[in-house]
Amino acid sequence: MLTVNYYNDFFEIGQQKINFSLYELSLPNDDPVYTLKKVMEDLDFSGLLANCSDKGRTGYNPIMMYAVITYANMRGIRSIDRIVDLCERDIAFIWLTQGRKPKRDAFYDFKSKKLTSGILDDLNYQFMRRLQKEGFVTLKELFIDGTKIEANANRYTFVWRGSINYHLAGLLDSIDKLYSDYNSFLQDNGFGEKYEFGNAQMFVIDGIDKVRDIIEKNRKRKITKHKKLSNNRIIEIDNCSPLEILKLQKNLMTIADGEGIAFVNGNGKRKPKLQQLYEELEHCGQRLMHYKECFEIMGKDRNSYSKTDLEATFMRMKEDHMLNGQLKPAYNVQIAVENYFIVHSYVSNDRTDYNTLIPVLEKHKEAFGEVLEEVTADSGYCSEKNLLYLKENKIDSYIKLQDHEKRKTRAYSKDIGKYYNMKTMVFEDEQVYICHDGRELRHINTEKKEQNGYTQTYEVYGCSDCSGCEHKSKCLYKYNPDKDVDKNKVMKINEVWEELREKSHANIQSEKGILKRQTRSIQTEGHFGDIKENEDFRRFNYRSSDKVYKEFMLFAIGRNINKYHRFLYAKLKKFEGKAQEKTA
Repeated sequence: MLTVNYYNDFFEIGQQKINFSLYELSLPNDDPVYTLKKVMEDLDFSGLLANCSDKGRTGYNPIMMYAVITYANMRGIRSIDRIVDLCERDIAFIWLTQGRKPKRDAFYDFKSKKLTSGILDDLNYQFMRRLQKEGFVTLKELFIDGTKIEANANRYTFVWRGSINYHLAGLLDSIDKLYSDYNSFLQDNGFGEKYEFGNAQMFVIDGIDKVRDIIEKNRKRKITKHKKLSNNRIIEIDNCSPLEILKLQKNLMTIADGEGIAFVNGNGKRKPKLQQLYEELEHCGQRLMHYKECFEIMGKDRNSYSKTDLEATFMRMKEDHMLNGQLKPAYNVQIAVENYFIVHSYVSNDRTDYNTLIPVLEKHKEAFGEVLEEVTADSGYCSEKNLLYLKENKIDSYIKLQDHEKRKTRAYSKDIGKYYNMKTMVFEDEQVYICHDGRELRHINTEKKEQNGYTQTYEVYGCSDCSGCEHKSKCLYKYNPDKDVDKNKVMKINEVWEELREKSHANIQSEKGILKRQTRSIQTEGHFGDIKENEDFRRFNYRSSDKVYKEFMLFAIGRNINKYHRFLYAKLKKFEGKAQEKTA
């Protein structure tokens, strides 16, 4: 661990600036580099210093290296080569380095080994506490949004779960045939009894039967030119080990040694039957192992990955270089903002935003305690799991519903088949729905459904007799008069989910909620627009989720200090909302 002397080397006690007068005189008094120095003087770098060794040759001051990288990100510079060049030519960088000229290897070593994600988060949270003391943020409300940024991976190195499922089905057919050939080989030559080898039985892989059904349906759809069905079913391959194929190969080698059968190679030499069977088993075992590794890389939450960045997922991007809906390897980047400052960042390889809200809020609780009171986000975060989490933690939800726009239409309020357009009554302590024809829908049973580790509960209501009802075509879903004559109305209602939805909808419809939605779109989407359009941050320079997170977090810290500098010099004012601006 490095000693505290590193503070004295970089921060002169009792002075706000380094006594480096030649360069100091050349910098404007309102240069952001002075604001950076002012911010860093109040930060605790013990975590960073603990990650640096004091043994061996003395390297560059880690606090100075952090200052240089942060200042570069304040100016929108992420390239290490560009930073190295500026340390030799730019007066502000020379002022920060005190005339030293660190090379690219020093920066790469510092970013990869010494500057961890946890250290970056800690430094950012220290800065947020300073902003809280100075009244710039309260940490009681967050505006959350996400965007997709392209990964540093080759575009055509994709691996798809559906494609692996398709080829795995064909491979299992080949292995099944090899097992039959193996058993026939032992039986025809009497090797089974001689060497006490039993018949080999083909292993079973869970889920492959349904994949075969989808493959057969897609072949028929190809003839009729219908859209293909998704083949992304999760197959359990853990119970099937390529070691089982290896056992058969060992048995064949035992027979070859006992019978004096030699393996041959080269042109003009005919391979014996035993060698052909051995090599085919080896080839299939290698393919099976490869598919198993692919499934392990993807896990159960993803359906694709890139060969050059295994943690990147192929996502549909707004920037399409082929203009044909081409998917690109990317990361889903989340930010939580208050008063223009990025309080949290979170990088995920999930294509949707549903599973990213709770990790961000958990980071907030861990860093600042249970101070959060309000969360505002768009409809991409609206799920029962998320809204229930907010309710349990006593956080007000201002999350837009997926059907927010649909609720404004006449068709929504006139749909007689929906429970929310039906009258209700209580009979014998049970809720009863009254349909448009005046018939009762009583509670039948309760169903539970587990999805992504979360259990949803549905209450099932149904009508005992819908015969003779003239509204069946409008009330029943996909009603077919020829097939559904005797069909009765049944509906499933997730009462917990509906209660949470109505509460969140009431919040965003209020005057306060409307203002918060305006603020969210200005602050979060404004950040992403500035990052992508003005800073041209559309693609990461590093690979793997940890390095990608550090790259974006450094960029976010640079933006935060820039915002702070603009507040200090009255170039930016705190956003009070449009309603307050009009009354002012």
